[in-house]
Amino acid sequence: MAVKYVFVTGGVVSSLGKGITAASLGRLLKARGLKVSMQKMDPYYNVEPGLLSPLQHGEAFITADGVAADLDLGHYERFIDDNLRGEASVTTGKVLKSIMDAELQGQYKGGTIQVIPHVTNEIKKRIRQSAVNSGSDIAIIEIGGTVGDMESAPYLEAIRQFGSDIGRGNCCYIHVTLLPYVSVAMELKTKPTQHSVKDLRSIGIQPDIIVCRSQYPIQSDAKEKIALFCSVKRGHVVQNHDVSALYEVPLMLEKEGLADIVLGVLHMKKRVPDLTGWQQMVNDYLAPKGKLKVALVGKYVALHDAYLSVAEALTHAGIAHRQSLEMTWIASDDLTESNAGKLLARHDAIIVPGGYGDRGAEGIITALRYARTHKVPLLAIGFGMQLAVVEACRNLLGLTDANSTEVAPDCRDKVIRIPPERVCDNDSRGASRMGGYAIKLVDGLAMRAYGTDQINERHGNRYEVENSYVAPLEKKGFIVTGRCVEADYPEIFEYQKHPYYLAVIFHPEYQSRPNKPHPLFLGLIGAAKARKDAAEAKTTSGSSRRSKA
Repeated sequence: MAVKYVFVTGGVVSSLGKGITAASLGRLLKARGLKVSMQKMDPYYNVEPGLLSPLQHGEAFITADGVAADLDLGHYERFIDDNLRGEASVTTGKVLKSIMDAELQGQYKGGTIQVIPHVTNEIKKRIRQSAVNSGSDIAIIEIGGTVGDMESAPYLEAIRQFGSDIGRGNCCYIHVTLLPYVSVAMELKTKPTQHSVKDLRSIGIQPDIIVCRSQYPIQSDAKEKIALFCSVKRGHVVQNHDVSALYEVPLMLEKEGLADIVLGVLHMKKRVPDLTGWQQMVNDYLAPKGKLKVALVGKYVALHDAYLSVAEALTHAGIAHRQSLEMTWIASDDLTESNAGKLLARHDAIIVPGGYGDRGAEGIITALRYARTHKVPLLAIGFGMQLAVVEACRNLLGLTDANSTEVAPDCRDKVIRIPPERVCDNDSRGASRMGGYAIKLVDGLAMRAYGTDQINERHGNRYEVENSYVAPLEKKGFIVTGRCVEADYPEIFEYQKHPYYLAVIFHPEYQSRPNKPHPLFLGLIGAAKARKDAAEAKTTSGSSRRSKA
């Protein structure tokens, strides 16, 4: 069967949740037994999303094949529970670079390069390649930006042409818009949606479905008005109002019939979905049996999207343990030895996610020392793992000048450094280990959590732990329980004199799913719950003894 295509565009304002809408549709189609692929078209000119500041654009999601991509790919993977290839992330920078490279290789034979047909053809080629390579039945493509943006124009023209190329029965256009609520009038306004659709139609795209984002449920008369003025069927106006939990969105869109509408537009047979597991997961999320406090100590906490996958992975583990999580976002710049107790003492677990550069490193080291010495369950990731090794070298081995060369290039004990064989002109990416690598485990917390002795996890690191420090650390109980199969780099450290202290160079958060929490996050929240339960039992026992006295 030929691939069918669904294009998701946005109007009125940015940050509407196109990505969640697209991901939710992917979940609903997969629940019907269809093979789904997803792709994001970003209009910004950066070639490498991984080089964008986390404080500007949120995290860079790393795919299994080693591409740093837009964070929406994380939403896609979590919802459809499939690994996407790097080609699922397209930017204008990538498109234009490909065209310029082709020109320099003489492929255009001196011809003039223009937006139409060269840029649009390159976009269409990438859409087709990604869909075909994934072997999908339906490819869902989200167009970044908002209709009317100058940057998005080539993508909108490309998908307009695409619909003509393959025939409308093979293509579906979904337009996501905002229905703002005007409190004075106490109603949702449809006019912005009408204007957005008018702009879309002016460039030759007639949406098949309009998904309306709103603060409150949409009344039937508003749907009828939108359908009339936007020339869509009454049943093809779908509401997507705010919900208490992100993972409720697919269930809400299922009630609205979105997937069946899409299948009808694509001339495909309707199928009965199996959303039993997803519904149960949402039920567990909405009805927790307890509450845990987790401190996230990082460099980019000013923008929570910088640690989006970490936060979601914690949520997944919380759902599995039927625990709601109260997260405290602590800027490592603000953490010192004098205030560590005040900021960290009330938490049941501490997580230290990735990062880069020297800023805030000492605050992270302070948090790691606090977690180790006070036996607070800890998971340190990437840069966090490297600084955990630095902290152990300083305070267990007495190497007071130990550091990472990323933080202090001239330090005496270079515990973390770029391996000499991987030093290159562009250390920002050329020296990195990117994507999935096999890891061999020995007995320890990690091996027991995974239930196997070999795993594959995603990486995005330039710096590695210097092996000469491993043996002295292991004598102090700070042991390596995982090593890279390919190059023998230390991957996992555990502190044996601690209930749950794990430091990993890879990024487990990228493989966590709402209905399949990652084992290391599951272990962290389990250890946090056990610690809290033990403390409460001790308090109850003490109170009982005092009352008898």
